[in-house]
Amino acid sequence: MMQLLRRILVTTVITLAVIFAGIYWVGPIALSFYAARTALPVARIVPTELKDNSVSQAPGKHLSYFGYDFEVPWNDLDEPQTRLYPKGKPEKTRAVLAFRSGLRLMVTAVPPREFANFCATDFKLQPQGIEILFGPGTSTSDYTFVRNVYGFTPDKMHYWSLSPRLHAREQMVLLTKSINASEGSRIGNL
Repeated sequence: MMQLLRRILVTTVITLAVIFAGIYWVGPIALSFYAARTALPVARIVPTELKDNSVSQAPGKHLSYFGYDFEVPWNDLDEPQTRLYPKGKPEKTRAVLAFRSGLRLMVTAVPPREFANFCATDFKLQPQGIEILFGPGTSTSDYTFVRNVYGFTPDKMHYWSLSPRLHAREQMVLLTKSINASEGSRIGNL
């Protein structure tokens, strides 16, 4: 009787160990494959170098928004169709410039460390937490944050890593990229 009880106990412990190992290691791997497979097509796009770095010599239009002066190579700005955002606030931070040719240009002024401050206030994340989720330097550098997010694609996921933290990080970066890119395209179509 004692031997039967011991076998049942050993079998139960081994079964639970396999289940917990599966949850701890196999679960994140399966979720990584799922996240990569279901990622929006925009998540596969990465910034690339410009093919043509020449500056147009054609006369353009000088514009100024949010303290930035710049020139665009188009003269057909449709000022009544140009929209400033956010609509309900006096402090505007985004302009969607409409041109009669059908082109649109979105100009946004973002305060330094906007994403890190957003994570710290809305999600109660400390700088270390931001860096765990988005990579080193992302809590202090907007450029590093944008580079890490927009440079990441589902093809770069480490599916077979045994680190649940790495799986969580890559899935969060992929989700953030999908949300940011989708939001940007939605705003551009206003």
